Amino acid sequence: MGIDLLIFDLDGTVYRGTEPTPHAAETLARLRRSGRRVRFATNNSAILAEKVVERLRGLGIEAEEAEVLTSAQVAAEYALTEGLRSAFVVGDPGLCHTLRRVRIDVVNASESGDVSNLSDGTADCVIVGICRTFSCELLDGAMQWIRSGARFLATNRDATYPLEQGRLQPGAGPIVAAIETASQTSPMTMGKPEPRMVKRFLRETGIPAERTLVIGDRTDTDIESGLRAGCQVHLVLCGVTSSAPEGVPASPDLRGILARCSL
Repeated sequence: MGIDLLIFDLDGTVYRGTEPTPHAAETLARLRRSGRRVRFATNNSAILAEKVVERLRGLGIEAEEAEVLTSAQVAAEYALTEGLRSAFVVGDPGLCHTLRRVRIDVVNASESGDVSNLSDGTADCVIVGICRTFSCELLDGAMQWIRSGARFLATNRDATYPLEQGRLQPGAGPIVAAIETASQTSPMTMGKPEPRMVKRFLRETGIPAERTLVIGDRTDTDIESGLRAGCQVHLVLCGVTSSAPEGVPASPDLRGILARCSL
């Protein structure tokens, strides 16, 4: 089956922190020259879509804001659809700014997006992402709102976040797990492995799932989201995964995709 649309994960797939993964720029350039569509889907809830574009362009990779979708954007869209107009946020400023752009009131954040345990208003939901200022106070605030009936939304549950030189740091998953344990409530996950981001790009492009390739460095999120959407998948071993499960197409880096596309 041919490939007309490629949906790339970012962290650990196209870049690690400020560094590109091997052969990322040249591979993406060749794919675009072949006429194929390229999109980017990231579980990173802290980064704004325009900052993703800025980072990619700084690495020599062509990108437009409309080609990028973050788990924070998916959470914001879901909240609006469900009529959830206010949120207690456990996350970095980028998540707060994304929510405010669609007029969701963040009840516990300053104008700059810094979150605290102090709420100014009632929260319809608790939205959790990666949070570098996570504390017992934020844990308590999230727990109290959830126990009071607020909906619990997790942007993602990634255990780790890949950085430069093979380093990892804790991701949103451990934070979500702490709040889940304290509140005794399971969240609804917005990002991968749920197929929302993939299906959004399928609708937008009109390209069928069977002619779409989803690429990532995690089997439990990136690859799973592609499979749930009915797409072809490809695992790269330049991020958090060092070996491929049986039956999952894989390559050491993004160059392996070129063969999948007969380039």
